[in-house]
Amino acid sequence: MLAATAVSQSATDPLSGLVLREAPKPAPKPGWSIVRVVASSLNMHDLWTLRGVGHPPERLPIILGCDAAGYDEDGNEVIVYPVIANADAGMGDETLDPNRALLSEQHDGAFAEYLSVPTRNLVPKPAWLSFDEAACLPVAWTTAYRMLFTQARITAGDRVLVQGAGGGVASAAVRLASAAGAVVYATSRSEAKRAQAVAWGARAAVPTGERLPEKVDVVIETVGEATWSHSLKSLRPGGTVVIAGATSGMNPPADLGRVFYLQQRIIGSTGCTRSELVAMLRMMEATGLRPVIDRTLPLEEIHKGFQLMIDGALTGKLVINPPAPKQ
Repeated sequence: MLAATAVSQSATDPLSGLVLREAPKPAPKPGWSIVRVVASSLNMHDLWTLRGVGHPPERLPIILGCDAAGYDEDGNEVIVYPVIANADAGMGDETLDPNRALLSEQHDGAFAEYLSVPTRNLVPKPAWLSFDEAACLPVAWTTAYRMLFTQARITAGDRVLVQGAGGGVASAAVRLASAAGAVVYATSRSEAKRAQAVAWGARAAVPTGERLPEKVDVVIETVGEATWSHSLKSLRPGGTVVIAGATSGMNPPADLGRVFYLQQRIIGSTGCTRSELVAMLRMMEATGLRPVIDRTLPLEEIHKGFQLMIDGALTGKLVINPPAPKQ
C-alpha cells in the first residue's frame, strides 16, 4: 500500500524526512481492526514529528497521520478515535493515561491506504457527514470541543476569545463556541482569515495583539508565545485560559503577578475522550455544524499539503485522500 512515512527529522527542513513509498498492509491481530482509509487530514502534530519535537528519533520510521475515516472490515463507515490508551489507567479518561499515544506516535498512522487500530477506537460515522468532513474531526475539532465544554465549561452568553483564527483547532473553536451561544472574538494577522472568522460566527475579529471591545471569560489558546500576553490582558478577573498548543513557542513570560492578583485560571488540555467525540457528533447533528475544509489533495501530493501548512496558507483543514484499492 502507498503510505507517507517519516524517516528522519529536521527542525529547518522538515519535509526532507517525509517519504511517499510502498509499505506492507497491516496484519490483523486480536482486539484490533483494519480500516480502509478513505480520508485523513493534516495536523500540526504531523509537522512537529517531522521537526523532531515530542517524537523520539528511535520511533522512526513511522507512517504519519492522526485523523482517519473509512470502512472497517465489515464494510461499516467509521471514524477513528485517535487516542490509543487505557481509560482505566486515566481514571476513566483516556487522555490522562500516562502511557497514552496519539495515532502516529507509537503506531503507524493514517496517511496510508489501510490502518490498524484497536476495535474500541472505531466510532460509527453518521450518514450526514461525508468522509472528508469526518476526517477533519478526530484531532482538531475534538480538541476544541474539550477545551470549550469540558475544560472551560462555556455556556450561552460567555465571551470567548480564540487566538490565531484559521488553524484547524481555532476554526473549530469559533464554530463550536458560536453554535453554543457564546459571543466570540478572534484574532489573526491575516485580514482574509479575520473576515472568515466573522463569517463563521465571530462577533468581531481583530489583528493579533489588538485590544478587544470587552474583556472575555475564556481564551482558547493554541499559539503560545506570540499571543500569551494578549491572552492574559484580554481576560476578565477570574477568567480562564485553556491552552492546547504553542505553535509560536513554549515559554512566554508567565506574568504571574497578573495571574494571581486577578485570580485567572490556566488549564491545559490535550485531545479528547471517545465519549467526547461521540458527544460532539450529537451536537453537530443538532446544530448543523460542519468542519471547515480549505482543500483536499491526493496522498501523492502530501508534500504540497505540508508546505501549505508551513506557509500558513490554510484556513481550516486540509484533507488527504489515499488512492482507492486496486480491483
